[in-house]
Amino acid sequence: MRKLGDGGNAQVFRITGARQGLQDDVRGRQRRYVISMSVRTVSVILAAVLWNVERHVAIVALVLGAVLPYIAVVIANAGRENAPSLPSTFVSVPPRTMIAPPAESGAEDAAKGPGAASRD
Repeated sequence: MRKLGDGGNAQVFRITGARQGLQDDVRGRQRRYVISMSVRTVSVILAAVLWNVERHVAIVALVLGAVLPYIAVVIANAGRENAPSLPSTFVSVPPRTMIAPPAESGAEDAAKGPGAASRD
């Protein structure tokens, strides 16, 4: 909102520059963490089931199960988002231009010389 007596120097906020709410941000990070831990659990179970059947696939699943917790924790603790692609938070308000006073017609007649008004 703009105050009436501020002389046009009020800062205007752009809503597209607003950050995501803290509750939504935490919920999203928790969701990503739960999904990655579910994938880890499935990969460890897959490694145990396939250990005597397909040893190569079991080793890949076991490595995935060992590396994924680190990646999930780093992603979950990355913090709030930075949105460099969004425009600036502030919108510049263009200054108001003053209307120039009208030119005096008497000054133009005086510049034309004596008797210029009688020719019209």
